Amino acid sequence: MRKISALLIAGAAVVAGWPGAGPASAAPGFGEYVALGDSWAADATVTTPSTEFVPLGCAQSAHDYAKQVAAALAIPNFRDATCGGATVHDLTRPQEVTGGVNAPQFDRLTSSTDLVTLEIGGNDTGLAPAVQDCLTLDPAVSPCQAKWVPGGVDRISAQISAYEPTIVAAVRDIRERSPHARILLVDYLEGIGISSGCFPRIPISDTDAVWVGRKLIELDAMLARAATESGARFVDTYRGSAGHDACQPPGTRWVEGLIPFSTDPAGLVVPFHPDQLGADHQARAVLAALGR
Repeated sequence: MRKISALLIAGAAVVAGWPGAGPASAAPGFGEYVALGDSWAADATVTTPSTEFVPLGCAQSAHDYAKQVAAALAIPNFRDATCGGATVHDLTRPQEVTGGVNAPQFDRLTSSTDLVTLEIGGNDTGLAPAVQDCLTLDPAVSPCQAKWVPGGVDRISAQISAYEPTIVAAVRDIRERSPHARILLVDYLEGIGISSGCFPRIPISDTDAVWVGRKLIELDAMLARAATESGARFVDTYRGSAGHDACQPPGTRWVEGLIPFSTDPAGLVVPFHPDQLGADHQARAVLAALGR
């Protein structure tokens, strides 16, 4: 895998050997691809970070799904703006990160951009930070729901619904900047299931784990609606990811849990983010949506 990874960085001609992206296209169907989004789009990593397009603090992977897609399609002009911690606001404003500033992500778009992927919303809706509130040493308590569902009113559900117009507006803003682009709105794969958790391996009670899993489904459903309303193509990475959540063993899970170490690839990881197997799945889903 290390040898294949090194060759992938060297050039697109060897993408046929990369298990996640599939065979390279004989002739590129797109001339300019821009990838936008947050840490799940960047496939945030501390093991294989890339500073080719963004500062180190973005934790953008050298093998994120966008880079796999660009290589598989032999796209001559590619820019990857994805950055950990990004919100919709960071699409149009500079984002300060450790070691520098990521320019507004939309700055990478041009009138000749003909392919755009966008994966964003986890930070905006509060779901990503809410996961940290679920951590507990007592499997009998539900600190997440105690904070986020006071009096039976689910604040995360409300925030997910409220952000739908913002996602729609972001897609339409992309179209204004790049009127000829095919725009793909990518959702989030299954990071946690909806049947139970796996305490104490991941110190979240079953009740809170199931709640987070269902909020993720709600977030993806909102993104699907936003894609329909804005005319973007929806990429469903959740489908097909069942049984690969963070509670599964190494080599099976596509999203890492709290313990910051993975075998895919071996090394430190960013907790609760896709590992390389997850990035490969995302790449396959995007390529399938493009008919490749």
